[in-house]
Amino acid sequence: MRYRRLGRSGLQISELSIGSWITYGNQVDESVAIDTLAAARDAGVNFFDNAEVYAGGRSETLMGNALKQLGWAREDYIISTKFYWGIASGPNRKNTLNRKYLHHAIEGSLKRLQLDCIDLVFCHRPDPHTPIEETVWAMHDMIQSGKALYWGTSEWSAAEIVSAWQIAERHHLHKPVMEQPQYNLFHRQRVETEYARLYEDLGLGLTTWSPLASGVLTGKYADGIPVGSRSTLPGYEWLQPLVTNREWIAATERLRPISQELGCTLSQLAIAWCASNPHVSTVITGASNKNQVIENMKAIDLIPRLDAAVLQQIEKAIGKIDSNSSA
Repeated sequence: MRYRRLGRSGLQISELSIGSWITYGNQVDESVAIDTLAAARDAGVNFFDNAEVYAGGRSETLMGNALKQLGWAREDYIISTKFYWGIASGPNRKNTLNRKYLHHAIEGSLKRLQLDCIDLVFCHRPDPHTPIEETVWAMHDMIQSGKALYWGTSEWSAAEIVSAWQIAERHHLHKPVMEQPQYNLFHRQRVETEYARLYEDLGLGLTTWSPLASGVLTGKYADGIPVGSRSTLPGYEWLQPLVTNREWIAATERLRPISQELGCTLSQLAIAWCASNPHVSTVITGASNKNQVIENMKAIDLIPRLDAAVLQQIEKAIGKIDSNSSA
């Protein structure tokens, strides 16, 4: 495993990481969570991504229990969570980034994760109803209180990120240092175009999600939706139009000869391609069992092999495809 700086910060983060979206609390139990976390750690992963809203808080609880069982030194791993959606109904409890919500949200996540401090805290979506200045101050105070170390955004526009950064600069507050956008071969515009100026101007780091485009880039949807797919889970039916996208499936099949020539799986090729972007600090992968983790981590050895010629082959195979869907 190689490690990269999280943007302009000094934090060293593994090129590949593990996320808990959909799987923890929905598809896997605590024993499987322990196995997948341990397999990832054995491969050198030091970053594990979560969010308050995942499985209504159960994902954080499950990860917290698993980490306690594993007994790793706290200095050796990085944990994240994300706030915005909330896990309860009522005013100031969901779809907001106001100071009151954030104050209570961090306390809840710390309790569920059984931690004294969360390394990375993301504002999970922009909040059009709360002044950005209020959110920036609340995130600064969260770090000042020792409850978080770094803060950033997820799926914010470049203009919103710049606004938050400028407010923090003006008031000498802790600045947002990372963004968590979707990034894969079918979803590229934001990372490659919209944020282009932010890497140099602000030192923005990226912890990207969905490298397999909701599983399409594994090739497993070529013959329809298999039994047990995440898109068949209650509440995740909205994924079905994505995983049955004929254009995506056809493009994935055009990648197959390239993966065969390189001696890798389609999944490994897609993950390595994401990590080949020097602006990406870490690629968040998902897995519902230990073997998936082991297979995904093999993408590490593939990254240096994606030279200009191979990348050009991939571009030709994919063609002009981009989607603005998000999760």
